[in-house]
Amino acid sequence: MMSLPFVLFACAIGAAWLRHRGVAMGFWVVGLLVMLVLFRFHVTEVLNIQL
Repeated sequence: MMSLPFVLFACAIGAAWLRHRGVAMGFWVVGLLVMLVLFRFHVTEVLNIQL
């Protein structure tokens, strides 16, 4: 799940390589949004550590 933004960034690089600028920007924006959402879930997650 945490690798999803990096897969989207790789797709953006591939689309840019094939000169599909709009598709590359779409993948890049979606990758950023997914990364921010996953970071938000990670930051607000409660750790149940029992000593």
